[in-house]
Formats: sequence, structure tokens, C-alpha cells
Amino acid sequence: MNSTFKKTGLALIILAAGIGGMAMIKASADEKAEKEEIDTRPTVSVQNAEKIDHNVILTSNGEVRPAESTAISAQVSGEVLSWHPNFVEGGLVKRGDVLFTIEADQYEAAVLQAESEVSRAQATLIEEQARADVAKREAINLPATKVTDLYLRKPQLLSAQAGLKSAQSRLKIAQRDLDNTQVTAPYDALIISRDIGVGQFVNKGVQVARLHNIERAEVVFPIAGFDAPFLPETILNTPVTVISRGLNKTQRQGIIARDTGRVDQATRMTHLVVEIQDPYSLTTDAPKIKFGTYVEVAFNGQTINSVFKVPQSLVTKRAIWVLDDNNQMVSKPVNVVREEGVYFYIDQGITRNDRIVMTLPEYPQNGMEVKIIGEATPPVTHTKQADNNPSANAQ
Repeated sequence: MNSTFKKTGLALIILAAGIGGMAMIKASADEKAEKEEIDTRPTVSVQNAEKIDHNVILTSNGEVRPAESTAISAQVSGEVLSWHPNFVEGGLVKRGDVLFTIEADQYEAAVLQAESEVSRAQATLIEEQARADVAKREAINLPATKVTDLYLRKPQLLSAQAGLKSAQSRLKIAQRDLDNTQVTAPYDALIISRDIGVGQFVNKGVQVARLHNIERAEVVFPIAGFDAPFLPETILNTPVTVISRGLNKTQRQGIIARDTGRVDQATRMTHLVVEIQDPYSLTTDAPKIKFGTYVEVAFNGQTINSVFKVPQSLVTKRAIWVLDDNNQMVSKPVNVVREEGVYFYIDQGITRNDRIVMTLPEYPQNGMEVKIIGEATPPVTHTKQADNNPSANAQ
């Protein structure tokens, strides 16, 4: 009896254990069915490629320098009597301003003496002209053989005319010397140096100052080889923006005045010259741009048509990543025709509406499948059918 009871109890325990095991297996299968698979595809952003026409901006650098510099010398000798208040280093003077004056007494006297010589020569000429007229009237009644040039006083008349011209030339020289006792600025100028003072005796031809022309300035700048193909067809008179990026940014306008006509032997670059009018703003309200300032010049070059503008960071070893129709990454070789700022301009390798990958995965590979930011992606799930069949598990 006890043996039968024990056998029955053991059978019930085994049956309960089997039912519990089946319940646990079924619960595990349901949990796996509900669990979503993790999507490990990298996420990227894309942008459709669009062709544009790009106006090339050419830039370079150079130093502002005077278009003209003059060493001022005294044209006459004498004592310095006075000088202009701005005739100091760094001073600005206008065309025609008297820079300094030299004592003029002897030159005024020379002018008076030359004027008297002219008057004397004029009187001599008038006298000889009258004598020639008398001789000409008297010659009417004389035989032709006796009427000579000497009788008609032609040599004396020519001599009197030459004497007048000589006296006039001496007067002209004396007047020029007198005028040169006041030394004037040949143009609007910046005073670079001055080597004289009041009371100092200066000799003719000795340099006493140096001036820079500030009516216009120049900037000589190089053109790199990769920029040369994009120069405008007509370079002369091309408008140029000149920018100084010092403590206070200064911007002026100029034009390309000329090509220097040579290639630098060290750099193999050509050089162009920009001309800036009134750099020190004597006649305008524009900001000053001083000689010696290092500036950037920028001007419009040629227009390149049908190109793609792409950030340089997206181009590696002259190739760019795009997505195919299956959202898989593809590396395409490209041809870069122009680099400008942080962008490349590409004319070959990609086509209109190619989807360019703008944010690259850490390790991009051809054929890598990706997700696109902002594009709806259905969840990826799957279940194990065998785990949902209790009878199969029971077997």
C-alpha cells in the first residue's frame, strides 16, 4: 500500500515538473519573439548634388608702396630762410606748397641786370633796324653792283637780333634761379626725411629731403600658377578690393594698372600692380591706407560653369562618398578644378542629384549600408517559430 502511494506521488511530481518546464520554455520563447533586433547601421546625412556657375574670386597679398618717390635737392645755393610747418618727417603737403625758401637777394639782382641787358639789346636792334631801312631806301638810286648785304646792314641787323635773344635767355635763367629760391612740392606728398634747417647754407644739387607721392599708391602682388588660368580675359582696369586686416580693418578700392612683364626667378610667379588713388585721403573721406601696410587684394576672375561646390572635408584622395539606390556607400573619384576657401569645385566624377554623404561614418567602406537622418526606417524584428510550438518542444 505504501509502495503504491509512493509510486503515485513520484509520478505526480514528475508530471508537475514537466508542466512547469514547458511553461518556462514557452515564456522564454514569447520573450525572444517580442525582443527587437538592434540596428547597427551607422547614421549619415546626405545632400543632393546640384550644378552651379561659380564666379572665381582671386586673392593675393602685397605691400602698399608709393608709386613715385623723389629726392628733393636745392637748385640754387644760399641760406635757408624758412620752411613749411608740415615739412617734417611724416608731414603731409599738397602739390605746389612751398617747402622751404632760400635767401633771394642776389637772384633778384641778377634778374634786374638781365632785364637791363634785354632792354639794351632791344634798343640796339631798333637802331640797327632803322639804319637798315635807310640803307634800303638809298639803294634804290644806286647801281645794283654797289648794293651789297654789308651796305644794307644785314650782318649788323642779324647781330643785334642775336644779342637780344642772348639777353632774353640770360633773363630766363635769372628768373628761373629766382623762382628756385622757393622750393615747392611737386605733388601731394608725405615727407620721409628733411636734412635742412633755418640759417643753414645749402649748395646747389645737394639732396635735402625725400618725398613719397600720395596722389596714388601701388600694391605689387604675385599670381600663383593655380590661379593664372582663372585670370580675367582683360586684366587692365579690373576693379580690385584692397583689405588691411590690422587692428582696424580697412578696405579701399583700386584697379589693376599693369603687369610687371616678368616672371620671378625664385617663385616662378607673375606679378600684377594695383593702383590706389589718394591713399592718405587728402581729398576724400575714405580711410587712410599707409605705405608699408601688408594687404590682401581680391578681384573677380573668370566664371566656371556647371561645377559642384563641395566642402573640402568630404573629399579624400580625390574621391567622395555617395549613396546608391540601396542606401549603400560608394566611393567616386572626382576631378577638382578649383580650391577656394573651405570648398572644392568639381566638374567630373559626380552627377546631378547624386546623394553626397555629408557626415561620414568613422570607417567608411564601399557597400556599407547606412541609415539617413530624417528618413523613416521600419523597425527590424524577427521571431523563432520553433520556440512558439509547444508540441515541438514537448517532442
